[in-house]
Amino acid sequence: MTEGATVTPLELFFDLVFVYALTQVTALMAGDLTGRGMVHGVLVLALLWWCWCCYAWLGNTVRADEGVVRVAIFAVMAAMFVVAVTIPEAFTDLPGGLSGPVVFAGCYLVVRVLHLVIYWHAARGDADLRRQLLRAALPMLGGATLLFTAALLPQRLADTPLGVDNLRTLLWALALAVDYGGMLAIGAGGWRIFSAAHWTERHGLIIIVALGESLVAIGVGVTALPISWPIIVASFLGIAVAAALWWAYFDVMAIAAERVLQRAQGAERAALARDSYTYLHLPMVAGIVLLALGLKKVLSYVGDGGEHDLTDPLHGLGLYALYGGVVLYLLGHLGFRLRNLRSVNWPRAVAMVLLVVLVPVADRLPALAALALLALVCVGMIAAEVLLFGEVRRKLRDSFLDEHGAGPAHGR
Repeated sequence: MTEGATVTPLELFFDLVFVYALTQVTALMAGDLTGRGMVHGVLVLALLWWCWCCYAWLGNTVRADEGVVRVAIFAVMAAMFVVAVTIPEAFTDLPGGLSGPVVFAGCYLVVRVLHLVIYWHAARGDADLRRQLLRAALPMLGGATLLFTAALLPQRLADTPLGVDNLRTLLWALALAVDYGGMLAIGAGGWRIFSAAHWTERHGLIIIVALGESLVAIGVGVTALPISWPIIVASFLGIAVAAALWWAYFDVMAIAAERVLQRAQGAERAALARDSYTYLHLPMVAGIVLLALGLKKVLSYVGDGGEHDLTDPLHGLGLYALYGGVVLYLLGHLGFRLRNLRSVNWPRAVAMVLLVVLVPVADRLPALAALALLALVCVGMIAAEVLLFGEVRRKLRDSFLDEHGAGPAHGR
């Protein structure tokens, strides 16, 4: 991999598995809209994100569509697809068939082990990288052991004070803490980011994948329901929110962050890539998934002429997911900008605080009005940024487009 390399078609194909997996996470939370269901959904998402990040690092070291790596990636895709299929049984085994938690943990281990094997092959001739891979194997094996322990818990523990479900959830949380914390503890020295362009493009595409899930949620929310004006209005409002989140990432921040990463070298570049993308993109993706859950609930309210009517408010976790998802996304953005540019985007900070304040107001509004209020804040945030930072924004975008042979951005 060399500086300036871009994402390969196989990596885009690989991401399609994660499109399905994100849909499964949303469905998992929608099917159990309780505190427990939300925690389970977030834990599964964090595990999926870590798997995806592992292969993003690998893809920046060796081309994913060349030689034996291509075949290995296909095998990883198959294992990841089984992981995605098993998400509904990740915590609670369904009657009949194989043990869902065990199949989930087993396929997850296959994905992680294949990552280390392929990475070891790609790192031949790089002793520092191979030493780092050996260090990384320790938290991976520790996390996988905890995950298997959770999967193999006997049902008789259901009668204990903690209960088998709570104990399994706790072990999941510990597994992720070991994996995430272990990678932070071993440091950035030894890791390699060969192409800043590939790295930033790779993460920009996964943001688009997640935003695509929010659009899918709009459609799923009205499946088999007759089209109506409330559905049309809610769809427009949902697209407006998703478009604002897209704008917040891709208009300026993605360009600025890529330039910062390009200037960094060695361990500093690896640490910047780890902090800004591997860690700080997780709240962005999680926020979009929660937003998708909220949009799905809103559309089910406005399109359902039986159980709900247009005056019903969106109470509880559905509302918290709708507003909290955007808040979490913006919180990730604040951290992303702070790590890269050492500054705070005040329109986004104000929008985030405003959304928190508006939750009690939205709780008293009809579901469609609550969505309209969310869209108004998001679109207003983008309008404020364009007005306040217009000149700086145009210069940065013009420079970026000139570098890529696209000409000036004025009028685009």
